[in-house]
Order: sequence, then C-alpha cells, then structure tokens
Amino acid sequence: MKACVFDIFGTVVDWRSSVIAEATRRGKAKGLNIDWAGFTARWRLGCRPAMDKVRKGEIPWTKLDDLHRMILEDLLKQYKIEGLSEEEKVNWAHVWRRLKPWPDSVEGLSRLKKEIHHLMSNGNVALMTNLAKFAGLPWDVILGSDLVEHYKPDREMYLSAPLYLDLKPQQVMMCAAHASDLQAARSYGLRTGFIYRPNEYGGDLSACRTRLNRAILTWFL
Repeated sequence: MKACVFDIFGTVVDWRSSVIAEATRRGKAKGLNIDWAGFTARWRLGCRPAMDKVRKGEIPWTKLDDLHRMILEDLLKQYKIEGLSEEEKVNWAHVWRRLKPWPDSVEGLSRLKKEIHHLMSNGNVALMTNLAKFAGLPWDVILGSDLVEHYKPDREMYLSAPLYLDLKPQQVMMCAAHASDLQAARSYGLRTGFIYRPNEYGGDLSACRTRLNRAILTWFL
C-alpha cells in the first residue's frame, strides 16, 4: 500500500454539529425559532439526490458548493426564512467549508505523515481547500470531484486516486465511515479501511446507521 485516501464528511469532520451550531447562531440573530437539527439533516440528506441528478445527466455538471446552495434555497422556502441578502446566503451555503474535525482527526492524520495520505471527496477543490485550512487538516493532495466531474460512487471518482498518483488501485486504501463508500471502492480494486464514527448523525439515527454499517461490513469484509 502506497497511499491512503479519506472520505471527509462524517469520516474526518463532524458536519452535523458544525452546521447545527452555525444555523443556531444565525437563527438567534434573526429571531427564528426553528428545529435546526432537522434543518441540518434535510440539508445533508438532500445532497445524494442532488448529486444523483448530476450523475444521471438530469442536470449539467454542478460542483458541490453550488448543490449546497441549491438545497439551501429550497430549505429557506420550506422553513419560510426570508429577508436574507445574497451575501448572507453565500456565506451560509459555505458553512460546509467551516466544519470542525473530529477530536482525533488532525492528530491521526499528522501521525500518518510518514505515509502519503490524500483527500478524495465529493466536495470540489475550493470547498475542500478552504475546509482543510479551517480545520487544520494536513493533506498532501486534494482530489476533488471537479477534477473528474463525477461523484461517488462513480468509477471515475475512485480511480482518480491511482490515476493522479501513478499507482495501481490495490496500492491505494479508501478510508471511510460509510460501508457503501467502502463497498464501491472495493469493487474498483482499492483496499479499504473502516473508520468508526458512531455519532455522525446523532441520536437514534446514528445508532441505526451504525448497525447498518456493521451488518454490511460483516458481509463484504
């Protein structure tokens, strides 16, 4: 094995708590009484259908920053949040560039510095570069989805790592907290490493997803 590539959202950074915290601050400033945990869950769950529209050719290639903005616009309508300026909307959509890492992420990645490690995310390069700076993530290379204009679980995304690093697929390990991500990576010849993040979704949903991850991992590993 010559390189490790890491999924980001949920694996390296705590997207849920970060987005809830910022939304709560914004809501307090605007006098909004909203279930921000539910708002955040809808935002995150909206990403996969939006990316699938791109993957299926229903809409042109659209980077994740812009998909986040599209989903936010729908949420603002659903929750009847009005009166935001364009600058406020852009800044809010870019909350995904300001996510806090899990407590062990920076230390763990720093300990791996003797090895080559990279980011391979559905996020675009600008999103991931800003996030790395914000969270202090010591990446060697950022392999964003806009380099190949595909989203996971497309073959092009997983094979971008061996392509750009001049390695064979079996020399690359995909590290993620999501069993489906690892299944796809394994199907294209990459090695896989599961990172346990039981609190990614919070509460009962996290417990259900953890049980599902374990069941899938038991089956395919």
